[in-house]
Amino acid sequence: MSWVALVLIVIGVWVAIKVAGALLKLLFWGVALAGIYWFLAPLMGWPWPF
Repeated sequence: MSWVALVLIVIGVWVAIKVAGALLKLLFWGVALAGIYWFLAPLMGWPWPF
C-alpha cells in the first residue's frame, strides 16, 4: 500500500471514533433527560411518557 492509503485509513479510523463518541454522548444525554422527566412528571402534573 502507498503512504496515501495508510494516511486515509488512519484518518478514517479517527473520524469513526469521533462520530461514535458523539453518538454515545447524545445517547447518554437522552437517557439523562428521560430520567429527569420520568421523576419530575408526577410532581409537576405532566403526562406520563408511556
